[in-house]
Amino acid sequence: MSSQAARSHMSIGEVLGLLRSEFPDITISKIRFLEGEGLIEPERSPSGYRKFTHLHVEQLRYILREQRDHYLPLRVIKEKLAEEFGRPRALQEGPPEVRLSRTELLEAAGLSEEALAELEDYGLLAATARRYDEDALVIARSVAALSRFGLHARHLRAVKAAAERESGLVEQSVAPILKRRAPGAIGHADEAARELSRLLLDLHAALFRVGIKDVLGR
Repeated sequence: MSSQAARSHMSIGEVLGLLRSEFPDITISKIRFLEGEGLIEPERSPSGYRKFTHLHVEQLRYILREQRDHYLPLRVIKEKLAEEFGRPRALQEGPPEVRLSRTELLEAAGLSEEALAELEDYGLLAATARRYDEDALVIARSVAALSRFGLHARHLRAVKAAAERESGLVEQSVAPILKRRAPGAIGHADEAARELSRLLLDLHAALFRVGIKDVLGR
């Protein structure tokens, strides 16, 4: 892939930086919400990071202006968006993105409908525009395997809470970088978030191993 092609994609932090001058209240959570509602459809890298294009930025500007200037509900904006931009599909680079229907997810994970409903009720996974991504598949398969040991969605809320606290630490650490609005701040924040994530995962795994040793009396 050429360097020019690589830079045609942006991280969610870079998109945030491009929109903030016109929409000061925009947040990463807001962008993710609009994606969850099916108004935008960024690609995913093999490692799961969202890949936005300039088209996505223009779509977001359109959505946010319609909300701000005309107070339109998302259902109406979604219809207008389809008329304005059509429904283009970006060319896939690398492995195809995982986008499963509910039935496909159940079959791929070996999960029952009741178990999937429980996962969604406890907030362990959710569909995006009625489709399930690679992370949802990993979660579903993991829970299906854990169920053989008597562990179900209701038992795994602590795992979800721990993951949210750790991601909160990353957000807390990179927020000051994004607020500086200095040249390269967005790229620096993205790099810092990746490194923090790796370090926290390593720490979590080591502490988990220590805990298991204690359980086994080693």
